[in-house]
Amino acid sequence: MPVRSAVLATAAGAALLLPAAPLATAVTHDAPRDARHVTESVTVDPTGHIAADGTVTLSGTYRCTGGTGPVFVSSTVSQSDPSVRYGIGGTRAVCDGLEHRWVNTGTPDATALKPGPAHVEATVMELRATGILPLPAFHARHAQDITLVAN
Repeated sequence: MPVRSAVLATAAGAALLLPAAPLATAVTHDAPRDARHVTESVTVDPTGHIAADGTVTLSGTYRCTGGTGPVFVSSTVSQSDPSVRYGIGGTRAVCDGLEHRWVNTGTPDATALKPGPAHVEATVMELRATGILPLPAFHARHAQDITLVAN
């Protein structure tokens, strides 16, 4: 199913429509200007995989710190029409400051995606309790052109 914004399924089965993340990486802003360093990031591997049944597997790495609520690495992929994005899974993230691998798998539509060039966006997003409804807090975002290869 096409996704025009990032969609995250919660444990309760509800879906949250999320806006695009504003930052590619986060830095420590209380450090002196020349001592700042990247503390949170997400990468996308240059090759994704697509099976004969349309199942897509995307992967990369992430690093985040301080998550107080549930944190996820979500990913979307697009091909011929950049305005149509397909959500590809979601991985629970551990925000301990260390680099971790993420792998997301999903079958958006058996005929929607084909082997070849594609564009992937990966986001590290936390759901923070702020009253009745948890709100998204973005840790990192990265967009990259990749190649989908047949399994």
